[in-house]
Amino acid sequence: MPATASATASPTPTGTPTTSPTAAPEPSVDVHAPAGLVALSDVDPTILQDIRYATPHNFVGRPVVGYLEPMCILTRQAAEALHQVQTAARAKGYSLKVYDCYRPQRAVDDFINWGKRLEDQKMKAEFYPTLDKSVLFDQGYIAGPTAHSRGSTMDLTLVALPARAQRAYVPGENLLPCTAPQAQRFPDNSIDMGTGFDCFDSLTHTLDPRVTGQQMTNRLLLKQLMGNAGFKNYAEEWWHYSLSHEPYPDTYFNFPVARAALTRS
Repeated sequence: MPATASATASPTPTGTPTTSPTAAPEPSVDVHAPAGLVALSDVDPTILQDIRYATPHNFVGRPVVGYLEPMCILTRQAAEALHQVQTAARAKGYSLKVYDCYRPQRAVDDFINWGKRLEDQKMKAEFYPTLDKSVLFDQGYIAGPTAHSRGSTMDLTLVALPARAQRAYVPGENLLPCTAPQAQRFPDNSIDMGTGFDCFDSLTHTLDPRVTGQQMTNRLLLKQLMGNAGFKNYAEEWWHYSLSHEPYPDTYFNFPVARAALTRS
């Protein structure tokens, strides 16, 4: 999904496109993660992390409900498979960088509530420059539930090594369209994938025929590396991948994104 609420069983941007907000399954109310979820940094500390929903640099323009810390939490199976991808990527001169991993149901609810507030459009110029906010539900960019809440889905990209420094986003700065050429977009240190992350536009479709040359080569490299480790791409978002054999296919968690949530007594 363009960063809003992502996919379900067969990854979809925010669930199957719908004409109205979709009711989510009853989420867990636990404040702690089950034993099967881990911090990605504990499995592979070399994978870069740029957790946008814990910051103001995302389509809602503020930290999202449920993101208490900028960290990636995944099921152990997904984290270990991602470690395999990182090993293969580094052999080719790249590192993975994750933008989002496990996403609590409360964050999905926050997205849906934001989508209903049509007057709140402060991040439009970057994340949905060509769309009226009123169509985001109809076009499937906002919905729920999301595969991210099951813990085996992540949004990510590739960064050429050595990784270039990436400046921090400054709230209130001039926003540039996520569909603009790479040199004109926010200076993400990702290799050029044709659009920015979380871009609400059909150019984000992984195999969009308008994306050619090195940009398409980069998308296909990420797809190959992820596929070799058992991940499936959501065809409408070049950055969105889910572990094919996820351990919690029917469970949507709601514990916060925080190190403390992984501490079990």
